[in-house]
Amino acid sequence: MSWEWKRMKKARLLSLVAIFATLNAVCDSIAGLSLFEYGVWWSLIFLVVPLTGIVLGPYAGFLSTFVGVIIGHFVFFRETSEFFFTLGAPIGAMVSGLLFEGKWKVVFAYYTVIFVAYFITPIAWQLPIWGMWDTYLAYAGLLVILMIFRKNPSKLESNGLLRASAMCAFIGLEADILFRVFVLVPCQTYWYVYHWPLEALQMAWVLNAAVTPVQVAFSSLVTAMVVSPLIKVIRKKEFLLNSE
Repeated sequence: MSWEWKRMKKARLLSLVAIFATLNAVCDSIAGLSLFEYGVWWSLIFLVVPLTGIVLGPYAGFLSTFVGVIIGHFVFFRETSEFFFTLGAPIGAMVSGLLFEGKWKVVFAYYTVIFVAYFITPIAWQLPIWGMWDTYLAYAGLLVILMIFRKNPSKLESNGLLRASAMCAFIGLEADILFRVFVLVPCQTYWYVYHWPLEALQMAWVLNAAVTPVQVAFSSLVTAMVVSPLIKVIRKKEFLLNSE
Protein backbone atom coordinates (compact mmCIF):
# COMPACT_ATOMS: atom_id res chain seq x y z
CA MET A 1 0.00 0.00 0.00
CA SER A 2 1.51 3.32 -1.07
CA TRP A 3 2.13 6.19 1.33
CA GLU A 4 -0.40 8.39 -0.52
CA TRP A 5 -3.05 5.68 -0.31
CA LYS A 6 -2.45 5.33 3.44
CA ARG A 7 -2.73 9.09 3.83
CA MET A 8 -6.02 9.06 1.92
CA LYS A 9 -7.41 6.33 4.17
CA LYS A 10 -6.34 8.26 7.26
CA ALA A 11 -8.16 11.30 5.92
CA ARG A 12 -11.26 9.17 5.39
CA LEU A 13 -11.00 7.83 8.94
CA LEU A 14 -10.75 11.35 10.34
CA SER A 15 -13.81 12.30 8.32
CA LEU A 16 -15.74 9.36 9.77
CA VAL A 17 -14.59 10.27 13.28
CA ALA A 18 -15.92 13.79 12.77
CA ILE A 19 -19.21 12.50 11.32
CA PHE A 20 -19.80 10.10 14.20
CA ALA A 21 -18.76 12.73 16.76
CA THR A 22 -21.46 14.96 15.31
CA LEU A 23 -23.97 12.11 15.41
CA ASN A 24 -23.10 11.42 19.05
CA ALA A 25 -23.38 15.12 19.91
CA VAL A 26 -26.81 15.32 18.30
CA CYS A 27 -28.08 12.21 20.09
CA ASP A 28 -26.65 13.39 23.41
CA SER A 29 -28.36 16.73 22.93
CA ILE A 30 -31.81 15.13 22.66
CA ALA A 31 -33.60 14.31 25.91
CA GLY A 32 -34.64 10.69 26.31
CA LEU A 33 -38.18 9.47 25.90
CA SER A 34 -40.42 9.74 28.95
CA LEU A 35 -40.14 5.96 29.44
CA PHE A 36 -36.37 6.26 29.73
CA GLU A 37 -36.02 9.42 31.82
CA TYR A 38 -35.17 7.48 34.97
CA GLY A 39 -32.58 5.24 33.34
CA VAL A 40 -28.81 5.49 33.15
CA TRP A 41 -28.92 7.63 30.02
CA TRP A 42 -30.72 10.97 30.08
CA SER A 43 -30.41 11.38 26.33
CA LEU A 44 -30.53 9.21 23.20
CA ILE A 45 -26.75 8.68 23.21
CA PHE A 46 -27.22 4.95 23.89
CA LEU A 47 -28.54 4.52 20.34
CA VAL A 48 -25.22 5.29 18.64
CA VAL A 49 -22.53 4.32 21.18
CA PRO A 50 -22.00 0.70 20.06
CA LEU A 51 -22.39 1.58 16.38
CA THR A 52 -19.61 4.15 16.69
CA GLY A 53 -17.21 1.65 18.24
CA ILE A 54 -18.01 -1.13 15.79
CA VAL A 55 -17.67 1.01 12.68
CA LEU A 56 -14.67 3.13 13.69
CA GLY A 57 -12.83 0.61 15.84
CA PRO A 58 -12.18 0.80 19.60
CA TYR A 59 -9.83 3.78 19.77
CA ALA A 60 -11.26 6.03 17.06
CA GLY A 61 -14.69 5.07 18.41
CA PHE A 62 -13.67 6.14 21.93
CA LEU A 63 -12.39 9.49 20.66
CA SER A 64 -15.41 10.18 18.48
CA THR A 65 -17.88 9.32 21.25
CA PHE A 66 -15.97 11.32 23.86
CA VAL A 67 -15.97 14.46 21.69
CA GLY A 68 -19.66 14.00 20.91
CA VAL A 69 -20.65 13.48 24.54
CA ILE A 70 -18.72 16.52 25.77
CA ILE A 71 -20.40 18.72 23.15
CA GLY A 72 -23.79 17.15 23.82
CA HIS A 73 -23.50 17.67 27.56
CA PHE A 74 -23.01 21.39 27.03
CA VAL A 75 -25.85 21.67 24.50
CA PHE A 76 -28.27 19.68 26.66
CA PHE A 77 -26.93 20.63 30.07
CA ARG A 78 -28.23 18.37 32.81
CA GLU A 79 -26.16 19.11 35.86
CA THR A 80 -22.46 19.49 36.59
CA SER A 81 -22.25 16.12 38.34
CA GLU A 82 -23.26 14.39 35.11
CA PHE A 83 -19.77 15.11 33.76
CA PHE A 84 -18.40 12.54 36.21
CA PHE A 85 -20.03 9.88 34.04
CA THR A 86 -18.98 11.15 30.59
CA LEU A 87 -16.36 8.43 30.11
CA GLY A 88 -19.06 5.76 30.29
CA ALA A 89 -20.26 6.18 26.71
CA PRO A 90 -16.74 6.32 25.17
CA ILE A 91 -15.80 3.18 27.13
CA GLY A 92 -18.95 1.49 25.85
CA ALA A 93 -17.99 2.37 22.26
CA MET A 94 -14.44 1.10 22.83
CA VAL A 95 -15.65 -2.18 24.32
CA SER A 96 -18.01 -2.79 21.36
CA GLY A 97 -15.12 -2.05 19.01
CA LEU A 98 -12.73 -4.35 20.85
CA LEU A 99 -15.22 -7.20 20.76
CA PHE A 100 -15.89 -6.66 17.08
CA GLU A 101 -12.15 -7.03 16.44
CA GLY A 102 -12.06 -10.24 18.48
CA LYS A 103 -10.18 -8.79 21.47
CA TRP A 104 -12.14 -10.59 24.20
CA LYS A 105 -9.48 -10.74 26.91
CA VAL A 106 -9.28 -6.98 27.42
CA VAL A 107 -13.06 -6.73 27.80
CA PHE A 108 -13.19 -9.71 30.15
CA ALA A 109 -10.51 -8.08 32.34
CA TYR A 110 -12.46 -4.79 32.39
CA TYR A 111 -15.68 -6.50 33.51
CA THR A 112 -13.84 -8.51 36.15
CA VAL A 113 -12.09 -5.50 37.68
CA ILE A 114 -15.29 -3.45 37.85
CA PHE A 115 -17.27 -6.30 39.41
CA VAL A 116 -14.56 -6.90 42.03
CA ALA A 117 -14.44 -3.18 42.87
CA TYR A 118 -18.23 -3.13 43.22
CA PHE A 119 -18.62 -6.21 45.39
CA ILE A 120 -15.83 -5.29 47.80
CA THR A 121 -17.60 -2.00 48.48
CA PRO A 122 -19.58 -2.56 51.72
CA ILE A 123 -22.75 -0.74 50.69
CA ALA A 124 -23.07 -2.90 47.56
CA TRP A 125 -24.25 -5.79 49.73
CA GLN A 126 -27.19 -3.67 50.89
CA LEU A 127 -28.40 -3.14 47.32
CA PRO A 128 -30.64 -5.61 45.46
CA ILE A 129 -28.18 -8.09 43.94
CA TRP A 130 -30.61 -8.77 41.10
CA GLY A 131 -30.65 -5.04 40.28
CA MET A 132 -27.69 -5.49 37.94
CA TRP A 133 -28.96 -8.65 36.27
CA ASP A 134 -28.28 -7.33 32.79
CA THR A 135 -24.59 -6.73 33.55
CA TYR A 136 -24.29 -10.30 34.85
CA LEU A 137 -25.86 -11.50 31.61
CA ALA A 138 -23.34 -9.49 29.60
CA TYR A 139 -20.48 -10.98 31.64
CA ALA A 140 -21.77 -14.47 30.93
CA GLY A 141 -22.26 -13.46 27.29
CA LEU A 142 -18.52 -12.95 26.96
CA LEU A 143 -18.05 -16.66 27.56
CA VAL A 144 -20.79 -17.47 25.05
CA ILE A 145 -19.06 -15.32 22.44
CA LEU A 146 -15.80 -17.17 23.02
CA MET A 147 -17.56 -20.44 22.26
CA ILE A 148 -19.78 -19.34 19.35
CA PHE A 149 -17.84 -16.72 17.42
CA ARG A 150 -14.47 -18.37 16.98
CA LYS A 151 -13.96 -16.29 13.85
CA ASN A 152 -13.22 -12.56 14.18
CA PRO A 153 -16.70 -10.92 14.12
CA SER A 154 -15.50 -8.25 11.67
CA LYS A 155 -14.87 -11.05 9.13
CA LEU A 156 -18.33 -12.58 9.42
CA GLU A 157 -21.05 -12.29 6.83
CA SER A 158 -24.85 -12.18 6.78
CA ASN A 159 -26.58 -13.67 9.84
CA GLY A 160 -23.31 -14.26 11.66
CA LEU A 161 -22.49 -10.57 11.38
CA LEU A 162 -25.99 -9.68 12.56
CA ARG A 163 -25.73 -11.80 15.71
CA ALA A 164 -22.18 -10.75 16.48
CA SER A 165 -22.91 -7.03 16.15
CA ALA A 166 -25.93 -7.37 18.45
CA MET A 167 -23.80 -9.12 21.09
CA CYS A 168 -21.00 -6.55 20.74
CA ALA A 169 -23.54 -3.74 21.15
CA PHE A 170 -25.13 -5.38 24.19
CA ILE A 171 -21.84 -5.99 25.99
CA GLY A 172 -20.52 -2.54 25.07
CA LEU A 173 -23.56 -0.77 26.50
CA GLU A 174 -23.40 -2.83 29.67
CA ALA A 175 -19.73 -1.83 29.98
CA ASP A 176 -20.93 1.79 29.89
CA ILE A 177 -23.40 1.00 32.69
CA LEU A 178 -20.69 -0.70 34.74
CA PHE A 179 -18.47 2.37 34.53
CA ARG A 180 -21.33 4.50 35.85
CA VAL A 181 -21.91 1.98 38.64
CA PHE A 182 -18.21 2.17 39.49
CA VAL A 183 -18.33 5.97 39.73
CA LEU A 184 -21.56 5.91 41.73
CA VAL A 185 -20.83 3.14 44.27
CA PRO A 186 -17.12 2.27 44.69
CA CYS A 187 -16.18 5.94 44.14
CA GLN A 188 -19.09 6.88 46.44
CA THR A 189 -20.43 9.78 44.41
CA TYR A 190 -23.90 8.61 45.52
CA TRP A 191 -23.07 10.20 48.88
CA TYR A 192 -20.32 12.77 48.33
CA VAL A 193 -22.00 14.33 45.27
CA TYR A 194 -25.71 13.43 45.45
CA HIS A 195 -26.10 12.88 49.22
CA TRP A 196 -28.39 9.92 48.62
CA PRO A 197 -29.38 7.87 51.66
CA LEU A 198 -29.37 4.10 51.31
CA GLU A 199 -33.10 4.04 50.51
CA ALA A 200 -32.64 6.37 47.52
CA LEU A 201 -29.78 4.26 46.18
CA GLN A 202 -31.85 1.09 46.54
CA MET A 203 -34.72 2.73 44.65
CA ALA A 204 -32.34 3.74 41.84
CA TRP A 205 -31.21 0.11 41.56
CA VAL A 206 -34.81 -1.12 41.28
CA LEU A 207 -35.81 1.47 38.66
CA ASN A 208 -32.73 0.99 36.53
CA ALA A 209 -33.14 -2.80 36.62
CA ALA A 210 -36.37 -2.28 34.67
CA VAL A 211 -35.47 0.67 32.42
CA THR A 212 -31.89 0.26 31.22
CA PRO A 213 -32.36 -3.26 29.77
CA VAL A 214 -35.08 -1.84 27.50
CA GLN A 215 -32.67 0.80 26.25
CA VAL A 216 -29.90 -1.73 25.76
CA ALA A 217 -32.14 -4.15 23.87
CA PHE A 218 -33.44 -1.43 21.57
CA SER A 219 -29.96 -0.09 20.81
CA SER A 220 -28.60 -3.60 20.20
CA LEU A 221 -31.39 -4.25 17.70
CA VAL A 222 -30.77 -0.94 15.91
CA THR A 223 -27.02 -1.62 15.79
CA ALA A 224 -27.49 -5.12 14.39
CA MET A 225 -29.74 -3.82 11.61
CA VAL A 226 -27.43 -0.93 10.67
CA VAL A 227 -23.98 -2.52 11.00
CA SER A 228 -24.28 -5.06 8.19
CA PRO A 229 -24.93 -2.59 5.32
CA LEU A 230 -22.41 -0.12 6.78
CA ILE A 231 -19.66 -2.73 7.01
CA LYS A 232 -20.32 -3.76 3.41
CA VAL A 233 -19.87 -0.16 2.24
CA ILE A 234 -16.72 0.24 4.32
CA ARG A 235 -15.23 -2.95 2.93
CA LYS A 236 -16.09 -1.97 -0.62
CA LYS A 237 -14.79 1.60 -0.37
CA GLU A 238 -11.89 0.73 1.98
CA PHE A 239 -12.66 3.67 4.25
CA LEU A 240 -10.69 2.44 7.23
CA LEU A 241 -7.05 1.54 7.59
CA ASN A 242 -7.78 -2.07 8.55
CA SER A 243 -10.57 -2.65 6.03
CA GLU A 244 -10.03 -5.40 3.48
